[in-house]
Amino acid sequence: MENGKSKIKTGKSLLYSSGNFAASLTGSVFSTYVTFYYVDVLKMPAALISLAMSIYGIWNAVNDPLLGQISDRTRSRWGRRIPYLLFGSFPFALFFILVWTPPLQWLGGNTTAMFVYFISVVFLFDFLYTLVIINWTALFPEMYKTQEERTKVSTYRQVFGIIANILGVALPPVLYTAFGWPFMGILFGILTLVFLYMSLAGSKEEPQAAANEGLPLLKSLKATFSNRTFLIYVLAAMFVQFTFVMLQAALPFYAKYVLNIEGFQVSLMLGVIFIMAMLWIPFWQKRANRIGSKKAIIISSALYAVSLLPLWFVKNYIGGIISSALIGIGLAGLMLLLDVMLSDIVDEDELKTGARREGMYFGINGLMVRLAISFQSAIMGAVLSTSGYNAELPVNSQPESAIIGIKMLLVVIPVISVAIAILFYLKYPLYGKRLKEVKEQIRRLHEAPAGAAPCESGPETVHAAELKLRQEDAENAGKHL
Repeated sequence: MENGKSKIKTGKSLLYSSGNFAASLTGSVFSTYVTFYYVDVLKMPAALISLAMSIYGIWNAVNDPLLGQISDRTRSRWGRRIPYLLFGSFPFALFFILVWTPPLQWLGGNTTAMFVYFISVVFLFDFLYTLVIINWTALFPEMYKTQEERTKVSTYRQVFGIIANILGVALPPVLYTAFGWPFMGILFGILTLVFLYMSLAGSKEEPQAAANEGLPLLKSLKATFSNRTFLIYVLAAMFVQFTFVMLQAALPFYAKYVLNIEGFQVSLMLGVIFIMAMLWIPFWQKRANRIGSKKAIIISSALYAVSLLPLWFVKNYIGGIISSALIGIGLAGLMLLLDVMLSDIVDEDELKTGARREGMYFGINGLMVRLAISFQSAIMGAVLSTSGYNAELPVNSQPESAIIGIKMLLVVIPVISVAIAILFYLKYPLYGKRLKEVKEQIRRLHEAPAGAAPCESGPETVHAAELKLRQEDAENAGKHL
């Protein structure tokens, strides 16, 4: 690193970023089709699948932060994160395949046996998904340190993720119709493994970070939940993530009962959103580098909220496509910047605690995303039931109150949620001079000789850096007074 700026190798960065293809592909295929496969194709009772997914949701609440903490405390000759990628990728891909290849000849139509198989395989798949992906994600702040590096690599990551999301939603019906569900699972499992090992080839850990002892679990949780910067960030991110899942869940209802379209046309509307987001990510990368992540995410959030408003008035498919394209513009900035800002928080936390705790922070962030999904399901169910929606009625026979309820889900509730997120972002303190100071302190700590690594030189170096930041904040506040 020279003068606070470092150069990254594009090839290595693309290899690392390709891991998001594996994460997004398996995530989108699983969330979109697993219930349909087991209920509609394998004829499992819907109540049992619902029970299994509820237990699965509770498991996720513990899974993410716990595995993040384990990663932060791992010590090995290969580092903290790399071993989980190296040894976890194959079983991760294998259990994804097993989700789609139940041994029907052995289960023999036994509902109890199928339930046990389903919940066992899903739990192990999710455990391995979290284990691998949280360690892959945790490498991002460690490998890329400057604003320019992080926005550039985040651009690569999001492009891989968007392509995988589109394929994960659009391609499965073609594959399972032509070749069967097991073929689809095996093909996507192989692709997942290939992209994970490609990512591993572009991954690298710093010796200082890998040697860091981390914090015990209780101290780590206390330090995380007492971090005001993180709490502001994660609450804003939860409200934003809530709108992502609400958009995808409510759009099929909107398309069917408001626009009177189904099937491929609905997929195309979703596809247009993500394609536009992919095209606009480079714009937000440049904008964030120029004005900073805080201002950029506030602007992109506002554009995202405004772009949802036309959906209240749209009455035909062409209008829906145009509205979808507009949504992608602001959405691109949010997708790009969420992990960039969380990476800055990890840097600030190192000055406070002397430990690199990417695993815990990304784990808690993952937990909040799960909560957003739970809130979305509860709110959507409540609105549909109270608005008079009836799935048994013909398309054009839903009461006007149900149409208004569907529009509320797609427009009013997400706009309110984004507005709340913006209020949190306005309070976000890690920007401007303070962020520059954090970056400079981190650069000096990481450039120190090996014997003076932050985690080995005692808390004095770290606390001195934090004290300086607080003193400067006080001085700045005094000037304003």
